[in-house]
Amino acid sequence: MEYVYIILKILGGMGALLIGMKMLSENLTRLAHNKLQTLLNKTAKNRFACVGIGTAVTVIGQSSAFTTVMVVGLVNAGIMTLFQATAMIMGANVGTTLVTWIVSLTGLSGAEVDITMFFLAFAAVGALMLMISKKDKVKSIGSALAGFGIIFVGLMVMKNAFPQTGPEAEVIKNIFGAKIHPLLLLLIGIALTALLQSSTAVNAIIISMLTQGIMIGGVGGGNALYFIIIGTNIGTCVTALISSIGAKPNAKRAALIHFLFNFFGAIIFIVLLLAWKGFADTLLTPVFPNNPEMRIALFHTIFNVIGTMIFIPFINLFVKLANLIVRDKKKGEEEQSALALSELDERLLNSPSIALGYLYQETGNIFAYAMKTLDRSFNAFMKKETEAKEKVTEANAELSAANKKVVSYLIKLSASPLTMDEEKTVSSLHYVLNDIMRIGELADNVTKYTGHYVNDNLVFSQEFLSGLEEMYGKIKNLYAIAYDAYLNKDSAKLEEVDMQEDAIDKDRRKLVSTHIERLNEGKCQPQNSSVFINLVGNLERAADHITYIAHSFEQSGEHKEVTG
Repeated sequence: MEYVYIILKILGGMGALLIGMKMLSENLTRLAHNKLQTLLNKTAKNRFACVGIGTAVTVIGQSSAFTTVMVVGLVNAGIMTLFQATAMIMGANVGTTLVTWIVSLTGLSGAEVDITMFFLAFAAVGALMLMISKKDKVKSIGSALAGFGIIFVGLMVMKNAFPQTGPEAEVIKNIFGAKIHPLLLLLIGIALTALLQSSTAVNAIIISMLTQGIMIGGVGGGNALYFIIIGTNIGTCVTALISSIGAKPNAKRAALIHFLFNFFGAIIFIVLLLAWKGFADTLLTPVFPNNPEMRIALFHTIFNVIGTMIFIPFINLFVKLANLIVRDKKKGEEEQSALALSELDERLLNSPSIALGYLYQETGNIFAYAMKTLDRSFNAFMKKETEAKEKVTEANAELSAANKKVVSYLIKLSASPLTMDEEKTVSSLHYVLNDIMRIGELADNVTKYTGHYVNDNLVFSQEFLSGLEEMYGKIKNLYAIAYDAYLNKDSAKLEEVDMQEDAIDKDRRKLVSTHIERLNEGKCQPQNSSVFINLVGNLERAADHITYIAHSFEQSGEHKEVTG
């Protein structure tokens, strides 16, 4: 029965550890959401910059799996190249070493003052901040502190799960201290990490055993234990590989590159540890003679940093190898929408700030497509081409499908932990989608006026057609400014947007008043009025919706709905 209690304590401690890591990760990500988006926006062709960004994102997210899955999602969405992804994955492996250092702090418990007990107090401080404060930022800090404290609660529970004295302690020490071949230890590390989906959890179990004097793997010199650590690095690739199932070829390649990078790095260190029996005694023990837990963190750092340094020059080779292994689908295997909307990747939901930045790009694409649809319908009117109606109807069907897809994604995103600003952005995107759909509907209306123009044999003066063309030219100019303002959240352009929209309003009033004058003078057919007035009115309303989209990122701005 005592062994059942030991297992239950280990599982309970592991649960607390993983919950603490999740709380710390989520709230650090929320606190750094703008910086996280800025970091990813800076991904470039510079491999060292990308490695640095991957390291920073992992430190914020407290998990290499977090970064790697996110990178797979970004590659799948077409936002990031494989070159950038490979460099960021290398950086993620460096960033994850910080987590191992945090876990290894329990090794300091042998000191006269157990400083890990002070870390436990962070849970109480964080909980107090959560209860007292009403500010989102303070609550996020409190949750992060509480998560940090809960990590050590879990570590302490796991450490105390292993008895130090008694028959059970002897049995456990004999089992784990038995001679185990290093390659078997490697497989154990891979299997445990793949099963638990967390290298941190496996490292925490090992460190908890070491703090209680349980040595693992008695053979292979002083290097035996480190084969498990190498195995955890390979095992952690399983998360990304599973995440890439059903994804586009490039996303599968990104997950494969993560595996290849860790696999080749493991091969180098396996050969090194087998050939150099005194590796640990020479390099690790002198640095931390009394702390085997700290030696694990040091080895983990050496393994990942050296592996990254070795493979940075060969990023392009990794990309080529992944391209050879994962082939592109044959033409016709993938259905391509005329709208060419990227796959809305749910992997990014774990990082709302990244997902929102991604959605901004996607809604921008839908906005551009709606404007092209309006262009097609307007040009068809000017050329008296009724055939365009079918194309516009198809385009609106595409817009409707894209709208449903993005709205569904936004609903899922709303279930994620969001900051107040992110919640407002989600709300504004719903309005943006509605405005985009209205532009498509107005384009459809224009095709109906074209039908009347042709079928009823209406005649419009060159003066009217020239004025209409001038007005639409201003709408296109408005769109160009509004599109730029929207995607870049550039408030400096909004004044220019408003001025252009006012000019379009004046054009509509001028065209309508001129038309009425011509009607009164008998210079215009009365049957033209319905088409004329509705056409310029619809175009002016399209300009209104374009203006609302430009203003959508203003958190304090109210959206005015146009009807009719």
